[in-house]
Amino acid sequence: MKRVGLVVNLRKKQGERLVNILTDWFEKRGIEVATPQYTGGGEVARPDFSNEVDLVITLGGDGTLLGTARQMAGTGVPILGVNLGRLGFLTDLEMHDLFPSLEKFLHGEYEIEERMMLTAKVWRDHKCVGSFHALNDVVITKGPLSRIIGLETYVDNEYIATYRADGIIVASPTGSTAYSLSAGGPIVTPELQLMILTPICPHTFYARPIVLPDSRTIRIILRSNSLEVMLTVDGQVGFPLQKNDEIIVSKADITTKLVKLRRRTFFEVLRIKMRGE
Repeated sequence: MKRVGLVVNLRKKQGERLVNILTDWFEKRGIEVATPQYTGGGEVARPDFSNEVDLVITLGGDGTLLGTARQMAGTGVPILGVNLGRLGFLTDLEMHDLFPSLEKFLHGEYEIEERMMLTAKVWRDHKCVGSFHALNDVVITKGPLSRIIGLETYVDNEYIATYRADGIIVASPTGSTAYSLSAGGPIVTPELQLMILTPICPHTFYARPIVLPDSRTIRIILRSNSLEVMLTVDGQVGFPLQKNDEIIVSKADITTKLVKLRRRTFFEVLRIKMRGE
């Protein structure tokens, strides 16, 4: 490894201090550190080092990693998440085992997990007006003062239902433990290749989450003239929608590569999170 990039969430107290420590640690081992990229939350401007580093380390939480994953999408550069807060599903390392784990990385003692991503396009008057990638989920939701919205939903070209609901979630396997879970969706292991369609507070008894193979395409048409209806991507990027907009969601042709150094399993993290720790 010749060059590493750092993305730091400045909302975390120790973030900036840790940048200096990591920079010194890598440089002592002959590894250059690219100019760190700072974020106050999830989104970060496209890193200048996207095609020039062998590894990107995020310092923050799952939100910091999600924002970085979208920006690094398609580069093939792996991401290592360092958690500076509560245990997350995506970040792999805690502060107490950071440097021993980095030594293992330099000696090749790590695994790469490829995570499926979603692509979403917004069509308006036969024109694509928005295109996005997501690691967790794509969500259509009403504003705080809006009434229930109508969401005409198709899988491929087959009509499923017109959901009258507060919104709808299309989640990846990685996103099954995020917003979809709180809306009643199933938990699936992140290595699977599928999509989860979960209505948010539907006003029908039959509306239940649907698990679909990754070969399918989901098409949702907004049939309400409500104000402040938004498409949100990973809970971090918003795009305002209008009546009759069509949202097309499918499996992306790119993936996110996550570095795994710890032997903590998905189910171990799940047990801890379900206990509220």
